[in-house]
Amino acid sequence: MRISELARRADVTTKAVRYYESLGLITAERLPNGYRDYGEDDVRLVREIRTLHRLGIPVERTRPFLECLAAGRAHADDCPASLASYREAIDELTERIESLTARRATLIANLNAAAHRGSGVVPEEGGAGHMDYLTLPADLPVPEDDGAADHLAGMKVPSLALLDTAGRTIRLDTLGSRRTVVYVYPLTGRPGTDLPEGWNSIPGARGCTPESCGFRDHFHDLLEAGAGRVYGLSSQDTDYQREVVERLGLPFDMLSDPALDLAGTLGLPTFEVEGMRLFRRLTLVLRAGVIEHVFYPVFPPNEHARQVLTWLRENPL
Repeated sequence: MRISELARRADVTTKAVRYYESLGLITAERLPNGYRDYGEDDVRLVREIRTLHRLGIPVERTRPFLECLAAGRAHADDCPASLASYREAIDELTERIESLTARRATLIANLNAAAHRGSGVVPEEGGAGHMDYLTLPADLPVPEDDGAADHLAGMKVPSLALLDTAGRTIRLDTLGSRRTVVYVYPLTGRPGTDLPEGWNSIPGARGCTPESCGFRDHFHDLLEAGAGRVYGLSSQDTDYQREVVERLGLPFDMLSDPALDLAGTLGLPTFEVEGMRLFRRLTLVLRAGVIEHVFYPVFPPNEHARQVLTWLRENPL
């Protein structure tokens, strides 16, 4: 077969095949007209090289596996030399993981220090407590769309006045014709304060701090995409939220709704934990006194600001 067919069947490029041949990993027969001719064995070898390379084994170090096949073994890793190559690759990956873990710890420590700079809250020794709020477990349960927010789009914004962290009274129904993004969340964690028992196992509960950081980092992008204002909203009191604004360096204010009046007037979904009734996580886009769009459920929370930004860009006014 020609080189193009070999590349197609092995799912690689012709350039890759030529590279493998330059290393002596495969050898083509030459036809009388000088063209290369490849066989089924070459297809198998190239596929093996591709598979190993995708596992992180450099092409140049796949030779023991190919020699194992050439020796008539059923599998490329049936030989001692192949197993030794596996171990070598694993050792190298372990070193890289350890190095990356150390770098990650340093970045978390820097983030911890920066997040607390100028705040009255002193981070715990070692920063472990704060790290828990800024990083999300990989196994967080994904909230399901239970239809609890289906009725919201198109509703009029209630004539409700809420206090923000700057001490102003904000009327949600008088925010004007520009879009206002209000991300509603249950509870922001604070260093030195335990979250409710089983918090991580409640779908949609964990991640309020990373979500706020996302809106902070994309704040100017959101404004450029058409948002006139951005607010975070929860049932924590204004002093609690003011500390969060200062600690995280948020460029926008938070709204406080300790009585969950917005849930009562709009029928926003809530849940209860340890005797507290809290908002479920969702985001409202308000415009001219009407709820224009609703994001629900929200997941993952640390990427939600980017999701809102994408929607604004795809739905310009």
